Amino acid sequence: MKIIHILLLFTLLSFTISHASVNDFCVADLKVPDTPSGYHCKPLANITSDDFVFHGFVAGDTKNSFNAALTSAFVTDFPGLNGLGISAARLDIAEGGSIPMHTHPGATELLIIVQGEITAGFLTPTAVYSKTLKPGDIMVFPQGMLHFQVNTGKGQATGFLAFSSANPGAQLLDLLLFSNNLPSELVAQTTFLDLAQVKKLKARFGGRG
Repeated sequence: MKIIHILLLFTLLSFTISHASVNDFCVADLKVPDTPSGYHCKPLANITSDDFVFHGFVAGDTKNSFNAALTSAFVTDFPGLNGLGISAARLDIAEGGSIPMHTHPGATELLIIVQGEITAGFLTPTAVYSKTLKPGDIMVFPQGMLHFQVNTGKGQATGFLAFSSANPGAQLLDLLLFSNNLPSELVAQTTFLDLAQVKKLKARFGGRG
């Protein structure tokens, strides 16, 4: 029985240990599907220096519904991050713009302000933790917490983000609620929003029903 327990333990560990933790690195082979422990490793003979360098970490286009842009350097953009438990992004928010309420199910987020003013915060069932940030300030958003960022200053605001996962994932509350085909009446009933407002938001975010 003890041997069975040991074998079970090793089996569980094999599912939780990333490829990179048993090798020096594991550049993602993006031609095959992702797995719970990350992408499979690209053959060593096919790895080049370019796999460890990300180009284009520049300001994105903020002309959209949120007046904000995120330039991501996740594993799908930057294969060298695979299995390393880290990724980054650049955040640009035009004056009056915002990153709406959202979560990252797979990562803690660190926000570093380099330009402008951003009011940011996260919510728990019993409290709100919010702060107006300026260049040189850093704020952390624990994994899975519903959080937001709003440009409350003059001109564009810019920050850099670090994540504790190569692929942090994101769920935006506005898109979840209003870009689906759930009947508007049900959305209104479960959110206590006016039906006309729900329909207006569905039209804005491409929802149906």
